Amino acid sequence: MDLVHFRMVVPSALTRPAVDLLSAHDRVLNLVVLRASRVGGGDTVECDVAKGAAGEVLDRLREMGVDRAGSIAVDDVDMMFSGRADRIAADQPSALLQAPLWAALEARIRAGGTYPPSFYLFLVIAGLIGSVGIMTNSQILIVAAMVVGPEYNAIASVALGLDRRHRGRVRDGTRALTAGFLLAGVVTLAFSVVVRAAGWQSEAFDLGLRPVAHLISTPDFFSVVVAVLAGVVGIVSLTEARVSALLGVFISVTTIPAASDMAVSLAFADWRQAGGSLLQLLLNVVVLVLTGVVTLRLQRWLWRRAAHRAAARRRA
Repeated sequence: MDLVHFRMVVPSALTRPAVDLLSAHDRVLNLVVLRASRVGGGDTVECDVAKGAAGEVLDRLREMGVDRAGSIAVDDVDMMFSGRADRIAADQPSALLQAPLWAALEARIRAGGTYPPSFYLFLVIAGLIGSVGIMTNSQILIVAAMVVGPEYNAIASVALGLDRRHRGRVRDGTRALTAGFLLAGVVTLAFSVVVRAAGWQSEAFDLGLRPVAHLISTPDFFSVVVAVLAGVVGIVSLTEARVSALLGVFISVTTIPAASDMAVSLAFADWRQAGGSLLQLLLNVVVLVLTGVVTLRLQRWLWRRAAHRAAARRRA
């Protein structure tokens, strides 16, 4: 059974209500209370909670004001040997044992929705790697550019902002994406102009044999399908903290490659291909954001419905 560990500093006035809440819950175990050693320091309360119930418990603690007057730290429990935990797992519906901790999901997305200088640096480097892949017809370098690019974090943050109607998050994410892709495009364009002037591009590229660039600059039905599927997998992998699945999203969406191809096409005066790459970039970003919003809402609805059904079965 997956467990979540809560570590709280609780003001003395809230310790009793918090402990009563936790001790009465059938999916809370290992409850420990350490009384404050000095006045005003707050009591330390720790417990383990079945993952499926962690969201409910956290919400009730926050409604009580524990987070505002004190603090709540939440960590995953990697391994535990406990007969009581096994009995709790056996008594609960299997689906609810894996219910997401929505506060943790949103915290992960918010953490990714910050834009330090490294965000723009990685976008620029990814754009440059992508441009080399295009001019040398190297699919490996295109994949490398996708992995380096940090844009999906911003896309997920915009999706969460739309879902929660948080204008500031939508504004900041959109601004970071716009500025980041513009910066990456300008630097990549300058690099491509230098490459063209020096004649360093591959002979096949000069002859018009550009299979990688052609694939990137021709958005079609399959581009939409891949973007939708990647958007679903991206949000679900964030929900379940599956890093390997999220990495798969990074190497399946045509955002950085499209920005790179647009810059390379402009440097080589291929206006049609530049326009196709721009459309590909916009299409992927918009579809990923919209799919992210829909997936977030659908997941919440499905888990809420499962919880209501389980509660109804327990009452019956």
